[in-house]
Amino acid sequence: MTKPTLLAISGSLRKGSFNRMLMHEAARAFGDAEVLVADLNMPLYDGDLEESKGIPAQVQALADQISAADAVLISSPEYNKGIPGVLKNALDWVSRVPGAVLNGKPTVVVSAAAGRTGGETAQFMVLSCLTQLQVRLMPGPSVLVAAASNEFDENGNLKNELYKKTLTTRMQALRAEVVPT
Repeated sequence: MTKPTLLAISGSLRKGSFNRMLMHEAARAFGDAEVLVADLNMPLYDGDLEESKGIPAQVQALADQISAADAVLISSPEYNKGIPGVLKNALDWVSRVPGAVLNGKPTVVVSAAAGRTGGETAQFMVLSCLTQLQVRLMPGPSVLVAAASNEFDENGNLKNELYKKTLTTRMQALRAEVVPT
């Protein structure tokens, strides 16, 4: 098999976000792969827009990335104890693309947040949304990076060995799902 394709999705649009850092750290822990990074800049879901113009190009691009990926990684911040709007919007749009592109896709969700729970509520909400889309959620210990501003070095790498170990365990389990041994 050629190297696997990992689609990395950050629920934060900010380039320097802790979830983008965590996403890149997770991709490294996954190992040798073609890593695609999703762009969640897309219009808000609107049934009238869908009816009049169809699926927007940005949404189709994301759906195509999902289809091409062997595995999906989602790194989600927590905004006001909930899922980020851009991530929920992307999931809503993708659910409208014919072919149920997320159905059965091996997926891991991680999060980093400023608070002491590391984005636990948002992660729960993301998992709930993904269950409806019938992804194949990989079981394992949660990766919830709390007080994220203290957990990354100046190069965007995790400093905490326990977080790194848990993240590596999760990403290696995801890899094992898509790379034959």
